[in-house]
Amino acid sequence: MESFTNLMAGFAVALTPANLLWSLAGVTLGTAIGVLPGLGPGLTIALLLPITFKVDATAAFILFAGIYYGAMYGGSTTSILLNTPGESATIVTALEGNKMARAGRGGAALATAAIGSFVAGTIGTMGITFLAPVVVDFALAFGPADYFALMILAFVTVSAVLGSSAVRGLTALFLGILLGFVGVDLQTGQPRFTFGIPELLDGINVIVVAVGLFAVGETLYMASRYRYGKDEIVPLRGSIWMTRDEWKRSWKPWIRGTILGFPIGAMPAGGAEIPTFLSYYLERKLTKYPEEFGKGAIEGVAGPEAANNASTAGVLVPMLTLGLPTSATAAIMLSAFQSYGINPGPLLFQTQPQLVWGLIASLFIGNTMLLVLNLPMIALWVKMLKIPAPLLYAGVLVFATIGTYGISQSPVDLILLYLVGGAGYLMRRYDFPTAPVIIGMILGPLAEQNLRQALTISAGDWSVFVSRPLSASLLALAAIAVVAPHLYELMRRPRPDNVPGDA
Repeated sequence: MESFTNLMAGFAVALTPANLLWSLAGVTLGTAIGVLPGLGPGLTIALLLPITFKVDATAAFILFAGIYYGAMYGGSTTSILLNTPGESATIVTALEGNKMARAGRGGAALATAAIGSFVAGTIGTMGITFLAPVVVDFALAFGPADYFALMILAFVTVSAVLGSSAVRGLTALFLGILLGFVGVDLQTGQPRFTFGIPELLDGINVIVVAVGLFAVGETLYMASRYRYGKDEIVPLRGSIWMTRDEWKRSWKPWIRGTILGFPIGAMPAGGAEIPTFLSYYLERKLTKYPEEFGKGAIEGVAGPEAANNASTAGVLVPMLTLGLPTSATAAIMLSAFQSYGINPGPLLFQTQPQLVWGLIASLFIGNTMLLVLNLPMIALWVKMLKIPAPLLYAGVLVFATIGTYGISQSPVDLILLYLVGGAGYLMRRYDFPTAPVIIGMILGPLAEQNLRQALTISAGDWSVFVSRPLSASLLALAAIAVVAPHLYELMRRPRPDNVPGDA
């Protein structure tokens, strides 16, 4: 009941004319960004960070949440009509959706994706409303040792999952932790890794790194691959309204996708890729029309799209309640919280109730706006695919440069921006995930702070991390996350038929 009362107070915040406009701007911009291949919500939010840090925090996060949800809607359009997933979570949508579009059923594919996203987004947001306070009550019992153990678990799981290689993910994480340690040590007052540069005494601004990696680095990478081939846009044919049979075949996958997507998205290493692939596998097993899979089955679009959007809502639970980002976009949003001097975590619901509940209420409003914006205006969004890519890339770089210079008018920030951008390009080029850098930069100093507090309380006794049941369990989970994949690979490896020495 308390959650319902808080949600109503959140609607009072989100339904003010100014915040409604921010929400509309967010979902419109998010859809546009989602439609354009290669530009994701992380890049967009990173790009907007330098120019929104003077906007009221509640309005800024309503804008960012709208971009996050909108990009998920827009990504399905690109996957279905262009066969180019803008996000890894929409790869599965392209498998069946593009086949449907080529068969003249693109309208139905887009409709089931949009309605499924609406259903999943609404149920997922209800999940945040009622689950987040429960997680907060649990998290309030955490001590410094438990928090340190939780961050170790987050480091291991998120870095291992966000990328094709755990070693590359952990390398990116340590780079982020190193960047987070730059500046004056608050406990000893000694400068660390500043190399005598006065501008680095306050540390490196996380916004500069986020914009460098996600805007400059990504843009350089996309520009370098510009001439590697042209995509073919499948013209939209047929009605955008689904037939009675298509409704009948879609509603169960929407529900199943939501049930898979939300809890997995809320896990520390969940993300959106696992539930979308699981949903596709499940629908393929349960369908009455297995012969259509691979040729354009509507269940293969409805289920994964619902799972994708439900996981988007799920990702917000650990971010808001524990301060743990489980996706690249969540990491950027966490850096946005830090730019306002706000630390997400269990105390956020007590110290910033207007912001948190206004943000959650805006998700319901944005989700409804997206359904109205997407289906009737699909032809308009498709036209955005005709924007010349070089103009787009140049615009992103100019916008990133102006925005970063506007933060502190410091040339050092601009040099850092392009150094980090160059590093971001090399990381993308050699398949290193970039999100763990932001996660390490934000959570590294917090983990250090909790480590020091735990050791101070225990008078330097390191056994505090294994004597507390909660911290010991979290550290055990982290160890399992590191070891289990290697054991699984060893068990799957075929044994040789003839072992030397055998008779």
